[in-house]
Amino acid sequence: MKLGIIGVGHLAVSILHGLMRAGHAPEEILLSPRGHGPQMARDHGFAQADSNAQIVHECDIILVAVRPDDAPGAVIGLPWRAGQIMLSACAGVPLAAYDVGAATPMRIMPITAAKLGASPTLAYPDLPEARPLLEAIGTVIPLRSEAEFEAATVSAAMYGWAQALIRTGADWTATQGMDAGEARQLVARTFTAAGRMIAEEGAPMDDILASLCTPGGITRAGLDHLEATGVPSAWEGACDLVLRRLQG
Repeated sequence: MKLGIIGVGHLAVSILHGLMRAGHAPEEILLSPRGHGPQMARDHGFAQADSNAQIVHECDIILVAVRPDDAPGAVIGLPWRAGQIMLSACAGVPLAAYDVGAATPMRIMPITAAKLGASPTLAYPDLPEARPLLEAIGTVIPLRSEAEFEAATVSAAMYGWAQALIRTGADWTATQGMDAGEARQLVARTFTAAGRMIAEEGAPMDDILASLCTPGGITRAGLDHLEATGVPSAWEGACDLVLRRLQG
């Protein structure tokens, strides 16, 4: 199925690099004429459309990755037809906001780790026709309702917060005398290792953490300090704030 992209911004560029990494031919992907579309066409050989209407006319799957406020208007009046899938990567925009005629709308929420083939991509509804595309950029996380999708979308913000924590840890480690590049690798890979343990081990998360928190140990001491200074509740508050914004 031929892919077209309306809205070639930072996220779409990451997806395109991930698709190339997975072996997708750039010349078979049609990009809108604005944003980074022309540059990606020049630098990597992606096909360049003259208009969004051309993308919808020629493609089977159309990814819409514009600013959320612009999303409903970006698809109106285009030549949608039965059998097409419109993938919306626009946070907080419900399916009901889109007028895509006989085409089937689907919400996705990838992250920029798509560039590395490492995006945990949310999907609702889980359409099998879109699976090969989404699996090329990472792992598909299917959701059962739009309400569940909205809550899960908060994880896209957590992705940025985790990077901020890694930066803080790396900067602190470097101030203790470690080479800054090595400190960055150490802390980043430590977070990766923590995520893999939670994702790949079958034990309850509380048990995995408890195995690290020996009484009087450094992990327990640090967690006690974080809890006493309100870090967990602040994190939950940030999640609540983002969800309210997504819900409008």
